[in-house]
Amino acid sequence: MSQLIFDKYTVWKAECNARFDQLKANEEELNRIFIDIYGLQDELTPEVADKDVTVHRIYDTKEDIPESMKGSNYIRTMRDEIVSLISYAVGCMFGRYSLDVEGLVYAGGEWDTSKYITFQPEPDAILPICDDDYFENDITSRFIKWVETVYGTDTLEENLKFIADALVGKGNSREVIRNYFLNEFYTNHCKTYQKRPIYWLFDSGKNGGFKCLIYIHRYQPDTIARIRTDYVHELQSRYRTAIGAIEEQIIGAKTSERVKLNKQLKKLQDQAKELYDYEEKIHHLADQMIKIDLDDGVKHNYAIFQNVLAKIK
Repeated sequence: MSQLIFDKYTVWKAECNARFDQLKANEEELNRIFIDIYGLQDELTPEVADKDVTVHRIYDTKEDIPESMKGSNYIRTMRDEIVSLISYAVGCMFGRYSLDVEGLVYAGGEWDTSKYITFQPEPDAILPICDDDYFENDITSRFIKWVETVYGTDTLEENLKFIADALVGKGNSREVIRNYFLNEFYTNHCKTYQKRPIYWLFDSGKNGGFKCLIYIHRYQPDTIARIRTDYVHELQSRYRTAIGAIEEQIIGAKTSERVKLNKQLKKLQDQAKELYDYEEKIHHLADQMIKIDLDDGVKHNYAIFQNVLAKIK
């Protein structure tokens, strides 16, 4: 049965806000009892400020947050909830979570395929992040498939629009979601895990020539070799094809169209050059078949691959 994320969000928002109201009422009642017992009516009041209630309250937008909640550490917005949903979906793509089993499913140890029936994680635990549909398992495509699997085909477009509207951005729903993965997902992930990310972003640089995520608990000594042969080399080929196609289009294009095509060509050429340089860096690491010990911690292991990973901000 198809479902709307908006309906789920509305129910969850009501539950959170009801919990907030109940906790506030409980705290104020306890304060009244305390004041009555010790005769402190002239010194204390039972009221509790909204910003001091220690459970989340959800607002649709930042503009909806009242003055009484300003300064609270327990404010959530619709965007925050969608960002959390996206994070959970990525966890399902890596096998950290499963639609068939509650809670944390895999964080090392023996891999159990029987725990993943409804939605299959990536076999190689590698998720490319691209600005176009270069790979079938691109993170944007996988996320759309996840939404369809969880909430149904009939409501897919409506659900994607709800997600995109919450994220806010330019373009259609898929473009907004893709841009979120390209530009914001990893920053949010690093904040969530206090600069000790469990997903690592392989990033070729400012031109966005290549990006992919891996899950450190599924890292293997041949992971970087797989990134190089299955994704970097494949993307290099895609860039060559795309560059050749645009060069042919430019020949017969009108002036206005030629300007647009030249801009696209320059972007692709810059990405291809950046990826060429990146391939040399990743080749060096791939040949070493590096093993890591998770007990050494994220900071130590991240430093081993710092020349090919995004900087943690």
